[in-house]
Amino acid sequence: MKKLAVVAFGGNALLRAGQTGTINEQEANAFNASKKLVKLIRKKYNLVLTHGNGPQVGNILIANAAGHKYSNIPEMPLDVCGSYSQGFIGYVLEQQLRNVLRKEDKERDIITLITQVVVDKHDPAFTNPTKPIGPYYSKEEAEAFMEKTGTVFKEDSRGRGWRKVVASPEPLIIFNKKSIEKIAREGNIVIAVGGGGIPCYYVDENKLEGIEAVIDKDLASSRLAIGIRADKFFILTDIPKVFINFNTPQEKAIDRMSILEAKQFLREGQFGEGSMLPKVRAAINFVENTGKDAIITETSKLGVDGGGTRITMM
Repeated sequence: MKKLAVVAFGGNALLRAGQTGTINEQEANAFNASKKLVKLIRKKYNLVLTHGNGPQVGNILIANAAGHKYSNIPEMPLDVCGSYSQGFIGYVLEQQLRNVLRKEDKERDIITLITQVVVDKHDPAFTNPTKPIGPYYSKEEAEAFMEKTGTVFKEDSRGRGWRKVVASPEPLIIFNKKSIEKIAREGNIVIAVGGGGIPCYYVDENKLEGIEAVIDKDLASSRLAIGIRADKFFILTDIPKVFINFNTPQEKAIDRMSILEAKQFLREGQFGEGSMLPKVRAAINFVENTGKDAIITETSKLGVDGGGTRITMM
């Protein structure tokens, strides 16, 4: 039986810092990212792909607000904007991955599933927004936005600027897990849980409703990987390995760490909330619940022996 891998792309796999976000830029980024996935296909993995949407949903919100202000188009809530981004990013990834597979003379059905994820309306995250979305701004621009709109902006831990932050509740139930696993184990490639999933909650026992939030993509991907009994969980970011003492003279790359070591680094505050922290938490969650390895790395190191940081049980 082929192994099953969940690969979690960051939103910057399609839209990188400093880019304007044209479709040509995002298609080129998706094509380059897709080329790295072929390494896993060659290693006989079936694939489930997840992705972030921070840059894209932020831009959708800007367009959403402008359309309402200048053309009186009804403004859509954040959960609906998240669903826009799922379809848009899924389409780009699916198309570019298909282009790569044709060059490799490999045929696969690729299916993008719009994925809802249940959260708790009373999650404390709703009173402490931490999830960064959208473009980076200067401190002065961020302060002006906060004063004008009442939204919350925080400075990026890596000094890239200020970004809007929103609530990021814990994912509780991911819909359609059985179908995702079945389709993937049949040899098809599934794109799901885009942007962490569309957050919703039960207003009452029989009624679902969306809610204003962005679920952390890495934690939702980890929950999905556990639920579909994945053999490996890859979390892709924009640096090749996890570092401690990052951006200091004592900076050190970590090749391998046990979950006990990873938890110690968390207690020491080694990782930023809007950067590596959620990735390490998600990796710990997967390893603890499955006993299998998780790997955090950049796209170019995907499928490379010894590439990235491996998080293990012991």
